[in-house]
Amino acid sequence: MRATIQRVTTASVKVDGKVISKISNGLLIFLGIEDADAADDIKWLSNKIVNLRIFNDEEGVMNLSLLQEDGEALVISQFTLHASTKKGNRPSYIKAAKPETAIPLYESFVAQLEKGLGKKVGTGIFGADMKVALLNDGPVTIQIDTKNRE
Repeated sequence: MRATIQRVTTASVKVDGKVISKISNGLLIFLGIEDADAADDIKWLSNKIVNLRIFNDEEGVMNLSLLQEDGEALVISQFTLHASTKKGNRPSYIKAAKPETAIPLYESFVAQLEKGLGKKVGTGIFGADMKVALLNDGPVTIQIDTKNRE
């Protein structure tokens, strides 16, 4: 699994012109799933995200986690995180999991994240043409890959 995480003051996702999910202070998480991903990737990644200390404390130092900040999360599926640009100029998405594999893993990730946060997590619609709006705070953008655990 690959995640691109952005600390936001607000984020929303629209499908067919309608806002289907919106958060304020928290994390916007773009999640890419590949065939090799499994339950241990879900648990490791959700735990890492919940406890990642990227929110400012009272002294302005990034020292607080999403959990400590009581922040919100919005998870958007994004197969393009597994794009390969090695050959030519047209990205290949061969490593991205097909929907029959990716959807259950995506839903399990969201459920695990909700469990870790103790609250509902916003989502997009898997496979839909989504319009994502955000106000990146910082800016803070972190990339995490479960295959190399960083």
